[in-house]
Amino acid sequence: MARGVIRFLLDGEVRELAGVDPTATVLNWLRYDLRRTGTKEGCAEGDCGACTVALAELAGGEVRWRALNACILFLPMLDGRALFTVESLTREGGLHPIQQALVDQHGSQCGFCTPGFVMSLYACQRAADPTDRASLKDALAGNLCRCTGYGPILAAGEAMGPDPEAGDLAALKSALEAIQPDEDLDLIWRGRRFLAPRNLDAFAAAVAQDPDATILAGATDIGLWVTKQHRDLPAVISINEVAELQRIEDLGDRHRIGAGVRYAEALPTLCAVHPEFAGYLRRLGAAQVRNAGTVCGNIANGSPIGDMPPALIALGATLVLRQGNTTRTVPLEDYFLAYGKQDRRAGEFVEAVVVPRPAPGLTFRLFKLGKRFDQDISAVAAGFAVDVRDGRVVAARLAFGGMAATPKRARATEAALLGQPWTEAAVAQAAEALAQDFQPISDMRASAAYRLQAAKNLLIKAAVENAPSARLADLEPVDA
Repeated sequence: MARGVIRFLLDGEVRELAGVDPTATVLNWLRYDLRRTGTKEGCAEGDCGACTVALAELAGGEVRWRALNACILFLPMLDGRALFTVESLTREGGLHPIQQALVDQHGSQCGFCTPGFVMSLYACQRAADPTDRASLKDALAGNLCRCTGYGPILAAGEAMGPDPEAGDLAALKSALEAIQPDEDLDLIWRGRRFLAPRNLDAFAAAVAQDPDATILAGATDIGLWVTKQHRDLPAVISINEVAELQRIEDLGDRHRIGAGVRYAEALPTLCAVHPEFAGYLRRLGAAQVRNAGTVCGNIANGSPIGDMPPALIALGATLVLRQGNTTRTVPLEDYFLAYGKQDRRAGEFVEAVVVPRPAPGLTFRLFKLGKRFDQDISAVAAGFAVDVRDGRVVAARLAFGGMAATPKRARATEAALLGQPWTEAAVAQAAEALAQDFQPISDMRASAAYRLQAAKNLLIKAAVENAPSARLADLEPVDA
């Protein structure tokens, strides 16, 4: 059974949409169909946060809140969920406490970005997230303001108080339960089709039947194909309603992360794998991006500057690929064949990534270099897993992004490190082998020379900051 109607809640009322473009964005629908112009278009690529809306959905029987960029959110992705915009906060002509706090703290000037800030704060308040200044900086990192300055906006977040609608949560949960679909969503409009299967077998069958279809997860990349490249997507198959792909499984010495697991959901697990992920993932997009994008989506699209592959390759992660009823497992580094080409056969899709726990004592470091600290694409990303025993390197996995046409291990450098002391001098000498591993290009993000020098420096930094404390001075010189 399938259904050709998108059903969701807007301000608590059921909305049904049929006969709409399945790749129309929520932003355009709000502005041009509903004339809800409070949601702004700033960048149309998920960077500025001016279009931020709040989405509530059921997860594990509870209501989960997410701040999302409406500019790269397709209308069918609202199905079974509740949408809130800045107009949703109107209170009989008065201001919501968040809006009042922004007024009181002088947190708005031209006002263009203000609705986005309001909605990010609203999602934070409704989710009962921490509102200390450090937490608010993370929550608002995806909202850009060009004129007010962030101090008053952060002050407003600290002053907004607890959720005044917390008592209405049970009613929202009941309303969401009432609209949960039992059948697949299957939309057809002017030669375009959007299919959202609800179980893994149906999803696998759909991909096998239409191997040229675009597989949709968070739309943080695919959304730009529509808004920036104006691509026509004749067939889209969504991964977002497949319950089996939303799971994280603890397998003891490793974790299996399903293809539909978003960054925000994977963060606690990855931080449990190793605390190094905490700071690294904080710089992967912003809250709105991490609330939409998936770990496996970042892998599947094969970008040479994706942030996750270097980290996971360093740990020895494997990828589970499925074609119909058949699955196979490949080392993650072998999935990337060439620029724009991955080891994925026709009708095959990424089902999960399996991430090993690092052995006790393993030196594991992650680095990301970009022009901005927050929400920027990497110029160089690096993941290092180095086994040091008695002061010497006995094994190493060094992976880089931004240095080649694909995420790639530095195998010559790994070999140069083996048997050497884990000291600044020894590692600096071994790092010269990076010139054998990589011939990076120059582009808008960095020059080739910068990339190569930065890669060397990051490896040396890892050695300096993680050198064993015992008897390093007693080790013989590198050339002994």
